Amino acid sequence: MALSESVTTCLSPAVRYVICDLGFEKTETYNINNIVSENGEIHWQAITDHVCYLESDRIVDYIKSIRSLGPVCESVNLHFKSMTKEQFVAQYALWFQWTNYTELFLEVFDVLQYTQTTEIALGLMKLTSCLERALGDVYLLIGKDCPFLLRDLLISEELAVIFGQTVMNVLRVFIGSPYGLNLRNVLWHGFASPQEIPVKYCAMLLFLTAGLGQLLQTYLLQTKCILIHRPYVTFISLEELNIFPLKHETLSLAEELVKLSNFVLKMMLPFWLAALTAFKQGRYADCMILLLPQLEVGLRLLFTAANKCPNRLLTAEVSFSIKSMLAKHLNNEEINQLPLVLEEPTMASEFLWDFLNHQEGPRVRDHLSHGEINLKTFPREVANQILAFAVTLLCRFSDEDVTAFKEHVGIKPLMNCTSCYRSRFHPISRLKKQVLECMKSIHLWSELPVVPEEQVQAIKGFEGNAEATSAFVLKTSEILSQLHQYLPHNCYSSDDPVNSDQTDRLLAEICDMHICTLYSPRSVLEILVVLRKIITQCHQVSGQVIASIELRYEQWINKTLRSRQRQNYLRMLNSIKFLLPVLRLILVLITLELVNIHVVDKKNAFDYQQYLKFLKSILQYTENLVTYTNQEKNKWDETMELTNKALAKIKSFSDKNLMLMQLAT
Repeated sequence: MALSESVTTCLSPAVRYVICDLGFEKTETYNINNIVSENGEIHWQAITDHVCYLESDRIVDYIKSIRSLGPVCESVNLHFKSMTKEQFVAQYALWFQWTNYTELFLEVFDVLQYTQTTEIALGLMKLTSCLERALGDVYLLIGKDCPFLLRDLLISEELAVIFGQTVMNVLRVFIGSPYGLNLRNVLWHGFASPQEIPVKYCAMLLFLTAGLGQLLQTYLLQTKCILIHRPYVTFISLEELNIFPLKHETLSLAEELVKLSNFVLKMMLPFWLAALTAFKQGRYADCMILLLPQLEVGLRLLFTAANKCPNRLLTAEVSFSIKSMLAKHLNNEEINQLPLVLEEPTMASEFLWDFLNHQEGPRVRDHLSHGEINLKTFPREVANQILAFAVTLLCRFSDEDVTAFKEHVGIKPLMNCTSCYRSRFHPISRLKKQVLECMKSIHLWSELPVVPEEQVQAIKGFEGNAEATSAFVLKTSEILSQLHQYLPHNCYSSDDPVNSDQTDRLLAEICDMHICTLYSPRSVLEILVVLRKIITQCHQVSGQVIASIELRYEQWINKTLRSRQRQNYLRMLNSIKFLLPVLRLILVLITLELVNIHVVDKKNAFDYQQYLKFLKSILQYTENLVTYTNQEKNKWDETMELTNKALAKIKSFSDKNLMLMQLAT
């Protein structure tokens, strides 16, 4: 791990030349009055004329363009440095309004005056993410589905129509193309150190953003269009993210650890210290913007060492993300050694997948880097967890004797949390949560008000089908007993399988079991999609039943039900006697699949397509249940018939195949 000391750049020689040297080869300066008027109107042709093209076609020649634009960038930088804040606001503030975050661009101007390298890099990361979001809003003026990647957004016909192709080519020299400066990517993926980003490029992007605002205003006036800003993404269920107990004193310890840990490249140390400072100052978005790329750098350092591919530490031309570093296999199909190096491979990797990659997780880096988060209201809870996890990595990967740190009251609880972390946002984990929520909903049925039996008997013309109900319960009990044989032994009980309390305990115990979520194959994910749809339908059925019973009971007490409605209400009460154990059966079936989910991927273990077809038939049953139990439908006789067929199908499939559970045992 001596690499953390010896590495002086994470940019490949070609990329470092483009960013650090190419734009400085021409030393002449330009008269700023030829680029921008006294009132702040930007002369775009004076900029677009510096974009060079290959002679054979109109493809941008990025090398020549960067070399030619270098002096223009320097002139703009000197122009901004000569201005007071009041002058800048008077000339340019109006032209940042299209971004929906004028204050950010005014902050970047402040940063330019001091040229503190870490702040310049932070300003550029914030500027590029906000600019990307704003360009997406503009795209939607005439486009439909906004491209997810900046490079695709910048080459879109829609933006070329609004701003002009030559203007978009200028932007692509600075961001969005791997052949240009590519400032956004080299910063957000942690390839550039603070001192490797020239200040003049930050100034130029600030300038170009104002120029885009001027062009957009002209377009909006001509077309009478109104620019609408998409709402920000908000983090929900923050209580689920409360994992690590980060204490104030931990921050002071972290400031010492970053100077000792091999997880930190020494040239990147200013980013770490600035991130810790930002957290202490309550600037949680800034903390994450600074820290997340450094987590990627540290993981890349471990990855390249573990897999003996040091050249990949110096790659900025191709995509090399955290997701690829956590993959099971390398590009050559060899086993990726990084998870093994992480000591607690399952736990640490699951945390990273949860917070950065899983679609239902916070996906913090994606949302921040694409400008989808309101930086002013970024929640402390999210920053707290990622910073705390980073501290555990600092501790774990250090040649120094950091035992005292690991045992410190401010860090030891963090290390313990990492070692027992369980995924919260993998589809398996979300399915567990759905099962428990549905179970709680169904449990409420027993607390619902019901009409006294003597009142039921007094209703002429109604005959409850007690025999049919008993048959349903018996059939359900038989299937549950069969399924119980394939439960984990510590969860198995042969006592009354239809007993609601016992079933609830069973479901809770199974959902509390740790199931590895890493490297779930496609077949498993396909099964999970169907299982989650089934549980969603079951939960909706439960909610509809609860609402219907409460409403009809109130109407019964108030004597506002007509004769036909009374009959239907009593049929509903009769139907839920068999529907309740059937829904519990489906919950048990689903949780049992969870325990044995990874058997799905075993070749020749069972007919996968047949199994998937069976699950889809259960999904169809639950979808029909949603329709029949709707208050507008109230088809309770049809519900009984439908359920009888579904039970027969479950019993038949269970008898013939013993489904997945038999194979697992």
